[in-house]
Amino acid sequence: MKRRIIFDDLQAKRHSKLGRIIVLTGARQTGKTTVAHHCFADYAYLAADDPVQRNSLLTLTVAQWHTFYRRAVLDEVQKEPALIDSIKSTHDRFADVRYLLLGSSQFLLMEKVKESLAGRCVIMEIYPLTLPELMTASFEDALEQSFFAQYVTGTQNTDAVYPSFTLDPRYVTKKKAYDFYLHHGSYPAITDEELTEEERYEWVRMYVRTFLERDIRDLASFRDLEPFMKLQRYLAHTTGTLVNYSSIAKETGVSVPTVQRYVRYMEISYQTVALPAWVAHPLKKLVKAPKIHFLDNGVLRAILQKKGTLTGSEFESAVVAEVYKQVKTYGLPLSCYHLRTQDGREVDLLLEAEDYYIIIEIKMTDRVNHTDARHLRDLQHILNKPIRQAFILSNDMQVHRLADNITAMHAAAFLC
Repeated sequence: MKRRIIFDDLQAKRHSKLGRIIVLTGARQTGKTTVAHHCFADYAYLAADDPVQRNSLLTLTVAQWHTFYRRAVLDEVQKEPALIDSIKSTHDRFADVRYLLLGSSQFLLMEKVKESLAGRCVIMEIYPLTLPELMTASFEDALEQSFFAQYVTGTQNTDAVYPSFTLDPRYVTKKKAYDFYLHHGSYPAITDEELTEEERYEWVRMYVRTFLERDIRDLASFRDLEPFMKLQRYLAHTTGTLVNYSSIAKETGVSVPTVQRYVRYMEISYQTVALPAWVAHPLKKLVKAPKIHFLDNGVLRAILQKKGTLTGSEFESAVVAEVYKQVKTYGLPLSCYHLRTQDGREVDLLLEAEDYYIIIEIKMTDRVNHTDARHLRDLQHILNKPIRQAFILSNDMQVHRLADNITAMHAAAFLC
């Protein structure tokens, strides 16, 4: 079991006035039920995906909910949205009830939540393990913030970075977690040390199959999954590139609106991240197409049936996904974009805060040089706020100060 960043937030929310109903959503197998059992051990556990229990729960009156289930966890609640109406009515009638609702389908769950629980609930999301979580061994382990999170919150700066990643006292632990993440992804189940490499690969392969057979069929009543599977494979092959809906439609044999709907399904089921283009400057010629990145590298490799070396685009997606997960999980006050000018200059990741930007360029190389910073120079005339720092994240063990505000460092040193 891994220590999760969300534990402390959940513990605080469950005792707050605003936490009488907490909605925890995320992809299947990200640890929602495990977290619920750990943080809400004193709550009754109800499984909405159990047809017998679900049918019995549907017969309960509001008074009976208050009598028998004053505090309860409802798992897979999107399987029976009518239960949300029961929770709403019980919440409105009795001030001493508290519920945790779990769901793996953002779309089906959120539609009902917005309809019935608006203003009554706190919505939280859980993602596959971040690298700091991946380095823990139990619920009781101390959980250290990544350098990235410390930098954003102002408790760390680039002057404190070791000149070589190998000098970091926790180098071995960080590098092990980083290598595992790049090869297998970060779903909790595959971190079991008793699993073989082949068993991990098989687990992720079956996860992809389950996603198609359960989550996507929940989202849309497909009579034929083949067009969606073609789109899934296309996005995997082109991860980290600009989205061209017309090209995808041609490759998959469906209409552009259908492609847009399928891409949205991938996003709301927590399989991909649609990284929007930064276009806040109306006078600059900027590309407006988003980039699609897979949220888990293990899932990406399973779709591609691949076990070998990563491509540059796959490495970029792995780093972008980890940054994105940490922004969401730590609750960092940042919005994520990519930036590309029509003359070809691009930034892999543009993080916008209220009064500054952090710029990240991602290179798979193990030796960074000055040319790797060429797109990071002279960007200030495009942006409307100061650049706090630009980072080049790579596999180079050495730290390079390429300019006053451009630092190149190992991706694991930044993210662990």
